[in-house]
Amino acid sequence: MTAAERGVLLLCTQLPDREKPLSMAQFRTLSRRAHALGSGGADPLRELRAEDLRRLGYDGQSAEHIMRLFARAEKLDAYLTTAERLGIHPLTRISPAYPKRLAAQLGMDCPPVLFVRGDTRLLQTRMTGVVGSRALRPENRAFAEAAGRLIAEERFTLVSGGASGADSAAQQACLAAGGSAVIFPATRLCDCKPRDNVCYVSEDGFDLPFSTPRAMRRNRLIHAMGEKTLVAQTSLETGGTWAGTFDNLRHGYSPVFIFDDASPGTKALVSLGAEPVTRLDTIAALQSAQLHF
Repeated sequence: MTAAERGVLLLCTQLPDREKPLSMAQFRTLSRRAHALGSGGADPLRELRAEDLRRLGYDGQSAEHIMRLFARAEKLDAYLTTAERLGIHPLTRISPAYPKRLAAQLGMDCPPVLFVRGDTRLLQTRMTGVVGSRALRPENRAFAEAAGRLIAEERFTLVSGGASGADSAAQQACLAAGGSAVIFPATRLCDCKPRDNVCYVSEDGFDLPFSTPRAMRRNRLIHAMGEKTLVAQTSLETGGTWAGTFDNLRHGYSPVFIFDDASPGTKALVSLGAEPVTRLDTIAALQSAQLHF
C-alpha cells in the first residue's frame, strides 16, 4: 500500500473512534485544494500541515479535524489487521484494483474507499445490474430469475444489492447457472459469508451496520457498475428501487430496462426514459434510446 492510499484511508474510513471521516464531497474539496497548493509531490495530501490547511481556506477547527484524521495511523493499522484476518481488503480510488467502470461513471463522486471480500478480479469484468422490490409478484420474480440466468449464460457478472426479493432471486439464478456476482450489501460486510464467484463490496468501512441512508447510497454504485440495469419491479415514488432508478435516469449511470408489468411505478419510470421489456431473451441485444432529464 502506498503512502497516498494510506492517506485516503485515514481521511475517509469510519474507524471505531469518535472522529467523523471526511464525506465524499469534503474529500473531493480537499483533494482539489491540495493539488492546487502543489505540496507532497505525487501525493499532495502526504505532507499537509495545519498551516497548509489554513492557507487552503480551512478554519482552525476544520484544519484540526483533518490533522486528527491523519494522526489515526495506529488505529488504522489495527482496523486493517482485523480486516485482513477476515479476508477483507481495502481499495481506494487511486488503487490499481479499484473498479474502473465505477471511477469512469462517477468520476470524483466515486467512493474514496471501498472494502471488498472475495475475488477482486470480478470488479473489472463486464456487469449487468438487477434491482427490484423485496416483495415480488410471481411474474416479476420470474423476470429477475431469467435475468440472472441470462447474465450467467452470456458471461456477464451480476451486480446487485443482495437484498431479499429481486436481488436474491437474480443472484441465486445466476450462481446456479455457473455465473458470478458482485454484491453491494447494506449490512455489515464482515457478516457476508464468503462464497465462490462472489465479491462483496462496501463503502466507508467493513463493520458498519445496516442503515437506511447506507442502503440508499449504495444504489448508485449498483447502477453505475452495470453496463445495463434491469428493474424487475418498483413501487411508485417510494423505496430504494424507485430512488436508485430515478437517480440513474437523471444522471445516466447506465441504460435502464424495466419489466413491463403495467404498474404505476413502471409507467412512471418509462416516461422518464426507462425501456420497457415484456420478454427477456438476451442481455447483450438489449438496446436503449434512453433519455435523461
